Amino acid sequence: MGNKLNILVVDDSALVRQTFIKILAENPEIGETIVAQDPFVAADKLKSFIPDVIILDIEMPKMDGLTFLKKIMEQRPIPVIICSSLTAKNSESAFKALEYGAIDIIEKPKIGTKVFLEESKTIIIDAVKSAARADIKRLRPVKQFKVEPKLSADAILPRYEKSSMMKTTEKIIMVGVSTGGTEALKLFLEAFPADSPGIVIVQHMPENFTKSFADRLNAICKITVKEAEDGETVIRGKALIAPGNKHMLVKRNGAMYYVEIKTGPLVSRHRPSVDVLFRSGAKYVGKNAIAIIMTGMGDDGAAGILEMKESGAFTIAQDEESCVVYGMPKAAVEKGAIQAVLPLQSICGYIFNRLL
Repeated sequence: MGNKLNILVVDDSALVRQTFIKILAENPEIGETIVAQDPFVAADKLKSFIPDVIILDIEMPKMDGLTFLKKIMEQRPIPVIICSSLTAKNSESAFKALEYGAIDIIEKPKIGTKVFLEESKTIIIDAVKSAARADIKRLRPVKQFKVEPKLSADAILPRYEKSSMMKTTEKIIMVGVSTGGTEALKLFLEAFPADSPGIVIVQHMPENFTKSFADRLNAICKITVKEAEDGETVIRGKALIAPGNKHMLVKRNGAMYYVEIKTGPLVSRHRPSVDVLFRSGAKYVGKNAIAIIMTGMGDDGAAGILEMKESGAFTIAQDEESCVVYGMPKAAVEKGAIQAVLPLQSICGYIFNRLL
């Protein structure tokens, strides 16, 4: 199969297994897809088939996905994607799976309409490629993949034009992150004091999971962390995380900033999209913004952060050594969009010592 990726799907639903087989078979960069209806069957197949990525359900008979994940990580670490339905119970289990070493969370494929299935294909293939490139103790070399055609932020918001907006000195920190972001954001946000500038974040994550994620962060951070609501004001001491499956923009009302939550097509293969957030930052925040792009696969946010730099914002990228996947920051650096490349643990200190 050469450099093609081999996949193991573990799910007790025959319909879900067949849907994955169909979706993965249509991509030329995917090699063989093997399925198993429970972890015991999967363990037997792993004796003769070593996949590049495992797609794993959480709730299954005989052995749950979390127990199986722990065994994989203890015995033979392989990149694992958690595939879960959108329930509060499953979101808590999925976050525990991330703590155990899973790379990403995806929603179970939507099989209702053509547009839902097409979006599921895009998200699943992106997640698989991202997981295959993830640095699990640097076990495997990085593989190069084609970038599928995708929409730009033009689909949601026209490119900014310089204007004479009412002046304000209030700073906003704008963050885009994907694969590896749950741990990266935890370390990043824990470092901020209670009176920090307002923070807005796009983390690639399915709907319903973002609220649970925000609640988890809120319990351990000095600042307030919550899932953003449409029209909510961006204020000091608060971080707003874009709801899964919705785009988030920052806009101005006089000297105040607020967020707009809206639907729309996938942008840069994602919803929410970092490019959409950063485009709005370039248009409405400009030099009052500090834009940060963190760990993640692909190039979502690279075009947007260049626009932010051109509008006067200060731009930062997480360095390769501290990234789980050095894709999004690398794309931004290669565009000439970044003014400082820093280890994750140094970004907060740099902002307060150099920029505020």
